[in-house]
Amino acid sequence: MGVLLICMVCTSENVSTVDRIIENYQNYKEESLKDRRFKHEDIVALIKKLEGNDLFSVKEEGKSIQGRSIYSVSLGTGPIKVLLWSQMHGDEATATMAIFDLFNFFSESNEFDSWKEEILSRTTLVFIPMLNPDGAEVFTRRNALGVDLNRDAVRLQSPEARILKNKRDETKADFGFNLHDQGRVYSVGNTDHPATISFLSPAYNYEKEVNEVRQNSINLTSQLTKKLSGIIPGQIAKYSDDFEPRAFGDNIQKWGTSLILIESGGKRGDREKQEIRRFNFIALIQSFESIAHGDYKKDDGEAYHALPFNDRLFFDLLLSQVTIEQDGVKYEVDLAINHEEVNYNNYRNFYLKGSIEDIGDLSIFYGYEKMEGKGYDAVPAIVSSEILSYDKIGQVDVLELLKKGIGYIKVQDEVKVGKSGYAINILTKEANLPEQNFKIGDKANFFLKQGDVFKFAVINGHLIDLENPDLSRAYGIVY
Repeated sequence: MGVLLICMVCTSENVSTVDRIIENYQNYKEESLKDRRFKHEDIVALIKKLEGNDLFSVKEEGKSIQGRSIYSVSLGTGPIKVLLWSQMHGDEATATMAIFDLFNFFSESNEFDSWKEEILSRTTLVFIPMLNPDGAEVFTRRNALGVDLNRDAVRLQSPEARILKNKRDETKADFGFNLHDQGRVYSVGNTDHPATISFLSPAYNYEKEVNEVRQNSINLTSQLTKKLSGIIPGQIAKYSDDFEPRAFGDNIQKWGTSLILIESGGKRGDREKQEIRRFNFIALIQSFESIAHGDYKKDDGEAYHALPFNDRLFFDLLLSQVTIEQDGVKYEVDLAINHEEVNYNNYRNFYLKGSIEDIGDLSIFYGYEKMEGKGYDAVPAIVSSEILSYDKIGQVDVLELLKKGIGYIKVQDEVKVGKSGYAINILTKEANLPEQNFKIGDKANFFLKQGDVFKFAVINGHLIDLENPDLSRAYGIVY
């Protein structure tokens, strides 16, 4: 249905061209950006390469609080101005990767040259690939001043915010794309589908009125919804449209630029958001097509209006109706576990640390992984009686230890705290066994038993079926 509706607002030739571009996406993917924790220096190297290409105009717009250059990259000579920016929150990098995929697409000569020439004759595309380089450096949301740039559109206290405002005013952009990431916890309404992409046409006042500027963004977002619904059906939501008077999206809409917010959320099997990166590429290619030809004007906006709002209903692991014991009394409860991303290696890498996020009746929630736990007793993991040197752990039959309810190995060496590298936790010489009282915030290291038999292990929040184990997908923590 989504594809048929798209065909109502585009010529079949244009749709087939866009679809063929999408089919060839892997040819344009910027391979140097393999995960979300790249730094300012990584993208500067890519931007510098563009300076030698006459298609692109590269400009240093100013510097961040810590002195990092913030660049704009422009291409096209058309009268319709489109402004796109990413990473105003430093740890929201999915769309930044897609932007460099777009640069590769426009750089290469291929069968789509005539399509590109037409788009760039009708539009001028202006990108700010990384608005908050200081935040990106330490993979955190705010800038080096501690300011959330998306709440600095009015006072403009930060140089990064002033750069964005100045660029909007300079270009007088007809369309703007505010490109963000949201957490994996969001669902598509009250469904078991994660909100992989969430769209928003922001309100420009508390009354949420719709003028021509906002209607254009609604219509365009409706087209994007139809396009992506054919690729990720049921995984598109609408971000809250409550008016936020300090936010850039809301104000840019008010200032006369039709604004589309794209939030990259969660998808099963895609924690590094490489598939979601592709969905951003698809949405932007479709947007350029629709903006250049005015196709959005023929849309009624209904696909956007029909989107459910996203909701915070997801956990990484949800165990329903397991039995726990407190002070000698047994209770049947649901346990929700989330994984925190812990940065290391100068914020370039991360490992996951699992802990109990919620407990009780969690029947309204969903899990990326879910298990019906009725009939299982949850019991704390214990420590192996044998103390080893760390280099001997590779010789240990970890599965046999897990089948005995052992979730920790004690080592006599000093080992750096972090990811253990094995499907079991490591306790260093001076470490104490972490408490496991099945309380919110407790480490997620326990077992599920039926009678005297250990059936499942939860090691650092990873669920392991001890009868059909895949130890390669789980790892513990060095405490």
